[in-house]
Parts: sequence; C-alpha cells; structure tokens
Amino acid sequence: MEIKFRVAGRIAKPVAEVFEAVADPKKLSNYFTTGGAQGRIEEGATLTWDFHDFPGAFPVEVIEVVPNEKIVLEWGAHEGDSGEIGAKGVETDYRTTVTMLFKPTDDGRTLVEIVEEGWRETPGGLRGSYMNCEGWTGMLCALKMWIEHGINLREGFYK
Repeated sequence: MEIKFRVAGRIAKPVAEVFEAVADPKKLSNYFTTGGAQGRIEEGATLTWDFHDFPGAFPVEVIEVVPNEKIVLEWGAHEGDSGEIGAKGVETDYRTTVTMLFKPTDDGRTLVEIVEEGWRETPGGLRGSYMNCEGWTGMLCALKMWIEHGINLREGFYK
C-alpha cells in the first residue's frame, strides 16, 4: 500500500496572488511558518521553514517550480511518534515529496491541491503521513484566512 495523501481547498483570490503567498517567505511567515521562512521558493533552492509547534528549522529542497501552477518540494520524512500534540516525530534517513498545484476556477478563485508521498510502509510512516496531512490541512485553512481576511489563524495557537 502506497502511503500518500491529498488535501485541497479553494481560495477566493487569483492564482498569481495565492501562488505568491506561498512562494514569498515573508508572506508564508505571516500565516504558516510561525517560526519564520528563509528563502524564496525557486527551483534548485534550499529553504528553511521553522514552526512554533515543531521547533527547529526544517531544510526544504525546491525540486520544481512552474510559476502560478506548480511547486514540488522534498524534505526529510518524519515518522509518527506517540501522538502527543506538538511532538516532532522520529527523524528518518529518507525524504518525502510535496506537490502543490494551483488551478484557477471558473468563478475567479484558486483551487490549491497538496499531495505528499513517499513514506515507508510502516506504522511509523503511516503515523507520520497523518501528522503531515493535519499540517497541510492547517496550512490551507491558515492561507485562506490570511489572504482573504488578513487573519493569522495560527497566531497563539501553538505557543
């Protein structure tokens, strides 16, 4: 069984604005990377993302970028832990791939789809995928609130 998930949501802004809210580290830090993001999402770049809920910067490799359409990232897989809130998970020696797709809708909104795959087919890999599925769902909710309403949904949520 391949361990992989997909989350999606519609954002009431044009594709270019939504894409830029993810690609620009200053904008991303306003609603998602609560500890800050370093480096713009550009093909071949190595970024760092830091989160208050998982302290310690994560290196993020940018594999592919198609402006206003697609971002492909890789980062170290973290396998699940005991399920404690805020636990970072167990570091591993392999990586997962995150693909973000940005698609315009007929009514002027943007459909954002995020797929993450590549976990080992183990109980820890399955738990790790659940943790990241939760994280990417939260990211989409936070993006929607910030870009549409100027509200940082994650502010004070974890710290």
